[in-house]
Amino acid sequence: MIPTVISLPRTKAEVGPRGPGAIYQNVDGRFEVLALITNPSEAAQLLHRDSARWALIVRDTLRPDGQPFAVGSVWTTSDYLIRPAKTTAPAFAWAPAA
Repeated sequence: MIPTVISLPRTKAEVGPRGPGAIYQNVDGRFEVLALITNPSEAAQLLHRDSARWALIVRDTLRPDGQPFAVGSVWTTSDYLIRPAKTTAPAFAWAPAA
């Protein structure tokens, strides 16, 4: 998998520091970022929103049975980073189920 490059400043601000491998927490839980999707058509399909430009695949690390799911919420002051994103490409590629 090739590391994702975010080219639009607005998208970069919305995603924040949540690259693959990052762990962040907010009032909804603690999430590990498994993948960052920057292809608008893929993001729209994952989030069921035509206007989506990006999506994150995350897993809630506070739930032992936490299953990966897509989110499109922007980075806010109520989010905080626990572990920064990995700088190398992950050893696996995220592939949605057919």
